[in-house]
This record gives sequence, C-alpha cells and structure tokens, in this order.
Amino acid sequence: MKPTMILTPYFIDQRSPGLDHLVAPDWIVNRPELLGDDPQARMAVLHGKLAESVETGIREDRLPVSIAGDCCAAIGVLGGLQRAGIYPHLIWFDAHGDFNTWETTPSGFLGGMPLAMLTGRGEQTLLEANQVHPLEDEKVILTDARDLDPGERETVEGSRICHLEDPRSFLERELPRGPLWVHFDTDVMDPEECPAMNFPAPGGPGADTLGEIFRFLRREGQIRALSLSSWAPELDPNGRSGKICLDLFSLLYN
Repeated sequence: MKPTMILTPYFIDQRSPGLDHLVAPDWIVNRPELLGDDPQARMAVLHGKLAESVETGIREDRLPVSIAGDCCAAIGVLGGLQRAGIYPHLIWFDAHGDFNTWETTPSGFLGGMPLAMLTGRGEQTLLEANQVHPLEDEKVILTDARDLDPGERETVEGSRICHLEDPRSFLERELPRGPLWVHFDTDVMDPEECPAMNFPAPGGPGADTLGEIFRFLRREGQIRALSLSSWAPELDPNGRSGKICLDLFSLLYN
C-alpha cells in the first residue's frame, strides 16, 4: 500500500518551521490559516484538516502517514480513520504516558494529555470539535511509558489499556486482529542515542531494538495508519536525530 505523507509542521498550535525541510513534492502539508488566540480552537483547525487528508488517503487505498510536532495531532489521525469507517487498535510508543488529565497534570501541558483524551478521559474539547469518538481502553496498547507522573501512573494502572513496559514484548505476543494504527513518539528512544528531544527520559530502547519491533509489526499486523510525533529540530543542528527517527519510521511503510 503506497503511503500518503502528511506533514503538520506545528508544535501544539505554533509553527515548527524546523520540520519544513522534510517536505517532498508529493507530500501534503497541513498548514491552514489559524486565527485567534485560543490554542485549542487553533489546534482543532489543524486536526480537522489532518483528518480530511487521512480520510482521503484511506479512500484512495493508500496508507496515511502523519508527521507532526506533538502527539495531540493523533486526534486528527483518529478522526480521519473514523470518517473512513475504520476503528483501529492503537499501538502507542512513548517515553511518557500522555495520560494526564487536568486533575493529574503537574504542568498543565496539553501535550501530556492526548492519549487520555483519545480514551475519553479529561479534556475532550479537541475531540468534540471534530466529532472524534474516543477509543475503548481495550483497543489501546501503551508501550514503554517509563516516565509517568504520579497521578498519571494511577490512572494508567486503573485503566483497561494494555501497558507493555518493555517494547520487546511485542515480539512474543499475538497482535490484535483487525486494523492497526501505530503512533511513534520519537522520545521513546534512548536519549544517549537520539538526544534531540524536548522531554528526554533516561533509558529506553535503541534504534536496533525498535527496528526489529517495527519490522515485526509491519510483517505481522494490518497497519492502516501511522503517526509520528517528532524530535525537536532546533536541538538537532546536524540532523542526526531526525535521520535516525525517520529511517526507523520508514520501516513501518517502506
């Protein structure tokens, strides 16, 4: 299945021009006009346009591949899948849980909440803006998430999502049946190997381990969408981290 490459060069609701150089002639660039000062209203526009591109790709029998500056863009990917009639299992690679709510967050950062949002917890404005329906817990596999805030950890442990602390566990288990959506937050990687991250967490798998897992997922799964939350381009002057991440990500669709 040929990919539809979609770049959303934003971090939350602010432009991230360091991602612009990735664009190839056949890529879709999600860069609509954003008005006003409300971050969530601006993000809702970004997610709506992303959902349109994802839906179009699926209806053209292509694989939507989203690259964005933050994990909240995953809301737009799910919206596009649902518009096309696909209700996937989600595999979420991340050093963090992204499972905070307003009640548990120590920082108030929306970028620490998207997986909670996607499962119907906490802030729902972004989902409601584009009529995105939350995923059932049982359709979510969170892997790694080695850096959880205390309240967030309680929420994860009290949920019905599957938390695989060791990503290599995928190599020993049967994947869910039906369509899969794989989300790759690049900070899941060991920062000693891939340091250009806004929120690095010590430890984590290296490129060789993730490469083995991604090849397994592509070979054994029924991947219908992919999304990536990028490294920090401004922390990557030589492009090394970006190349590692993109080379890994491409194993899921090339």
